[in-house]
Amino acid sequence: MRITVFSTLLPLILAATAPGVGAEPQRVAAVVAPFEIKGVDPVLSGDIFLKMSIVETLVNTDTAGNPLPGLASGWTVSDDGRVWRFTLRPGVRFHDDTPLTADSVVNALNVARSRPGLLDKAPIAAVRADDGAVVIELSQPFTPLLSMLAENRAQILAPAAYDADRKVVNVIGTGPYRLTSLQAPQKLTVSRFDGYWGSMPAIGQASYMSAGRAETRALLAESGGADLVYNLDPASRTRLKNNPKLTLLAVSIPRTVLIKVNAGHPLLNDVRVRQALSLAVDRGGIARAILRYPAAAGQLFPPSAAQWHNASLAPLEYDPARARALLAELGWQPGEDGILVRDGKPFSLTLTTYPDRPELPLMAAAIQQQLREIGVQLAINATNSGEIAATHHDGSLALALVARNFALTPDPLGTLLQDYAPQGGDWGAMNWSNTAFNQTLAGLVHGDKPQEAAAERQRLTQILQAELPVVPVAWYQQTAAVSNRVQGADLDPFERSFGLEKMRWAE
Repeated sequence: MRITVFSTLLPLILAATAPGVGAEPQRVAAVVAPFEIKGVDPVLSGDIFLKMSIVETLVNTDTAGNPLPGLASGWTVSDDGRVWRFTLRPGVRFHDDTPLTADSVVNALNVARSRPGLLDKAPIAAVRADDGAVVIELSQPFTPLLSMLAENRAQILAPAAYDADRKVVNVIGTGPYRLTSLQAPQKLTVSRFDGYWGSMPAIGQASYMSAGRAETRALLAESGGADLVYNLDPASRTRLKNNPKLTLLAVSIPRTVLIKVNAGHPLLNDVRVRQALSLAVDRGGIARAILRYPAAAGQLFPPSAAQWHNASLAPLEYDPARARALLAELGWQPGEDGILVRDGKPFSLTLTTYPDRPELPLMAAAIQQQLREIGVQLAINATNSGEIAATHHDGSLALALVARNFALTPDPLGTLLQDYAPQGGDWGAMNWSNTAFNQTLAGLVHGDKPQEAAAERQRLTQILQAELPVVPVAWYQQTAAVSNRVQGADLDPFERSFGLEKMRWAE
């Protein structure tokens, strides 16, 4: 089976690396990851275009999450926090050779904030050009603005990227690589953009391929069919670490594997049930047996999200006896088969997950067994990740095991706004709202009391730990296998870039 899957994908890799007729042979750096290219719209696949260095954003970030100049060389903010002025880098050109102007940036940002994402949640009153600068006017102070401008859906595209209805029809960015072909949902190719404003990449051509099966990705790394392979499963990491032609990289990232809970579900609407489910999960065992690195999540935010990790919180515990006692308080009693029963109905739920991240189905199976020990029956629905959002919106979701990225913006505050708003979020709360949480989050967002920001973050994490609208399971490491054909590869803890522009051929 492995050979069959590999032989199916290998011709696509070779096609991506083959030179055209009459062309000089050129090496192509091949990147493989599990994420499909769902279209040209940044809402669908903006992360891939940013990671492949095709597009850029107004603001960048360093490895600690601090804002850095991007297409904006700098910015100022008014004393009342409501007017931001961004100075653009001179001499920047789009891949269609048109210049980056304040008007083109204004157009791109206005399109971005008209679409689902993060910018549509910012209190932006107007975005306008003024004497070559971009001015963003807010209806109220909004501290996450810089972080949201660094998010992939806020990428700056050329005017020609949009049709008359402001729909994205072409990916025309300003990055060091330009898009040369796109075959959604599986692959794209790029070439070095000779008109790039910054340092010129050493690698001239690269390809990206989506491969959903973890064993397929590992085979591509092992066989030399790819130079940079992301999201390795634990078994593959163990095997590949002894391959002399490969180097394995790993970095802790602000991502948490968690159980998304429908707090409005009849079986889940009491906080004691959510606490019982949490107590039944053996996080340490899952980390040792499946992830094979220290990853047990004692709280939602990992240490890599330094400002949000609350060292004062008592870690979430594994205590099946306490879990059974909490459920007994609610009238649940074991049936003949050990499954809890109340009012003649079993405690039975469906846990939805997806195989894009290969550890998730394995973790789901472990959680299924652990909840069975306290009398909770789980059915596992392993499907595509889009099913999580779809069933959130139609109300049919009960539980979902997901890997949530808290670095969508350099400051996780932007992600919290999306996930834990009063109406909930696709990858966060569902039918859960807390008045104190909402008020504290609003105060932090508006910067009402900057001197109390640290205390407000702690207050938010305390509420999440007590209420458990989501149940943290494990903190995350990003892993990759790098061919020894290339040098300079590194992993971005904020997952904004594959780092192609910093890589070079080893010979």
